[in-house]
Amino acid sequence: MDVYFYEAFEEEAEALRSLLGNQLSYALTDKTIQEAGDVTPPARLISIRTQSVIPVDWAKNIDGVLSRSTGYDHLKKYLGQIQRALPCGHLEEYATRAVAEHAILLTMSLLRRLPLQIMQFQHFHRDGLTGGECAGKKLLVVGVGRIGREIVNIGTALGMVVRGVDIVRRHRAVNYCSLDEGITWAEIVICAMNLTKENRHYFSSGLLRRAKRGLLFINIARGEHAPLSDLLQLLQEHHLSGLGLDVFEDEPNVAVALRSSHRESSPEAETIAALLQHPNVLFTPHNAFNTIEAVRRKSQFSVDEVLYFLKNKKFRCSVE
Repeated sequence: MDVYFYEAFEEEAEALRSLLGNQLSYALTDKTIQEAGDVTPPARLISIRTQSVIPVDWAKNIDGVLSRSTGYDHLKKYLGQIQRALPCGHLEEYATRAVAEHAILLTMSLLRRLPLQIMQFQHFHRDGLTGGECAGKKLLVVGVGRIGREIVNIGTALGMVVRGVDIVRRHRAVNYCSLDEGITWAEIVICAMNLTKENRHYFSSGLLRRAKRGLLFINIARGEHAPLSDLLQLLQEHHLSGLGLDVFEDEPNVAVALRSSHRESSPEAETIAALLQHPNVLFTPHNAFNTIEAVRRKSQFSVDEVLYFLKNKKFRCSVE
């Protein structure tokens, strides 16, 4: 078999089949590696997304790993574990607009108290549902890369007052500020950073307590930026008035625990269950990228990268 695709959800699998045709031999599953229970790799080239945990001992039996994602911190972690050279690839940008729109979707839904509106609809009960408008709200975007820049654009178009925080101030049209200044100024914070060793648990309770009481916090970047236990505590203290997450700490284990209905197998899944008891919390299953347009691009880029690797034994978008 030329390549085996893990974590291929229904729409993605359909697109991959359409693009691959009979060009090579392959198989797909919607399961992660750990859910599939494979003891040995099913192909010399394997393709994953972000939730599969690749066994260390597979490294000697595979020729390469392609992550069908733009981010590749999980591949760098794996390379650090195996301590050997192994071609690993990722995809060029395919979902900037999709993820940025999802961040704003979560923001607007929480401003208008949409989770509580849905809960109270069955009794047509409107008490406690008064929300807020975007115009004039103070939005801080932390991490102004491709996605962060697009969030700034959309927020500005909605009439928000937007500032950005980034180590590199590459966009002249962005109103940058320091984190110290921005965190005490903002009414809404959106995390759009890439994950590094230095910014793990960046949005801890220590930082977020410096923000105004009633802050909305949105994370569409990586779950490791914001400890779930800290977020729960801040909600319980009413320091956060709303929380929107598309990514979660220890996501590979969280995803398996939630899909198998065995929350007790993951402390983070247990914390998520407690967070969801709060009325202004909105979680999505790492789905911000998932638009028709982005899935088409993603699938095409994946097929192109697989074919390139099988011919050249290296990836164009390589993880160094």
